[in-house]
Amino acid sequence: MGDTILYSSLIAASLAFVLVAVGMVPAIRLAARSGFIDAPGGRKIHDRAVPPIGGLIVIPVFAVVFVFSGFAGGAHWPLLQALALLLAVGAADDYKPIKPWIKFGAQVVAACVVVIPGGAQIATLGNLFGFGGIWLDIFGIPFSIIAMVLFINGMNLIDGVDGLAGGIGFLAFFWFILACVLKDNLVLLPGLMIFAGALLGFLAHNMRTPLRKRAAVFLGDSGSLCLGLLMGWYAIKIADYRGPVMVPISVAWIIGLPVFDECAQFYRRVKEGKHPFSADRGHLHHHFLDAGFSPGQTTAAILLIVAAMGAFGYLGSLAGIPQYVLAYLWIAALLGHMALSYRPKRYVRILSRARRMFGPPN
Repeated sequence: MGDTILYSSLIAASLAFVLVAVGMVPAIRLAARSGFIDAPGGRKIHDRAVPPIGGLIVIPVFAVVFVFSGFAGGAHWPLLQALALLLAVGAADDYKPIKPWIKFGAQVVAACVVVIPGGAQIATLGNLFGFGGIWLDIFGIPFSIIAMVLFINGMNLIDGVDGLAGGIGFLAFFWFILACVLKDNLVLLPGLMIFAGALLGFLAHNMRTPLRKRAAVFLGDSGSLCLGLLMGWYAIKIADYRGPVMVPISVAWIIGLPVFDECAQFYRRVKEGKHPFSADRGHLHHHFLDAGFSPGQTTAAILLIVAAMGAFGYLGSLAGIPQYVLAYLWIAALLGHMALSYRPKRYVRILSRARRMFGPPN
């Protein structure tokens, strides 16, 4: 039975990949002709208009393949409903910017839907500090809602360079899939593989490679919001105490960088007397760009950091590193990133030295 589900999941994932990779071509042309584009200017680093319709292809393909393959049970309907909400709000914001409170309100509503009726609830943080398991009890639901909003908003904020948000999402799903395969978890595996396949189809048009010098399509707010929701959903389900695929702190390492960047920006903006949701050039990818890295190098470097964090958090746990050691190191990394981000020029100087070690930008 296990092999049958694995093969069926692989077939469904391959179908999702093909549908997105092939369907993206006419969708890009249609969006360009209809004027649904993200024009360059302001804080944006792209030099030509690009359709922000990646999410409008990836998410529906994932939902359709997931449902009609028979893997989406009744427990997944809250997830699909929340995805539909964020897809609609994100698409509206991509077409014509909406008020930030409407966008944030949609994130909160979506989080409530997946946490309360959807059951994506964090019951325990594990043996986080070495003094025994930490159980959230009555604080589980509010903590889960806050965490879900952080996931959603974090992926939305970090989506600033070709291939970055999609690449981070794909790496997270890679570790989740590997954990499910090793733990023989056949409940979560199909959805993870189908979405990974759809996301890979998008990256074929979004990631800079030797064959593609710039992105032909962006994920858009519709895609980045939904990506954050899916990462949050599976991150919580993966660490469910009733049958955990991996310990919570390993999940925190896998999805840590967007959270680090989000917390650092909120901290810096509040200290500077700005609104925490105000837009600026203070994100990690901006530091890389300001240090002289090309957009392609910026994405590659950050994805390498994300891959290393995931490997350390998950493989380190398998190798026997205590949870509290992983937790203290995670907190130290967070505080270190926040301290550096509060002094962007210092961050840029450090990255500039690193760049010179590896040669000039492309």
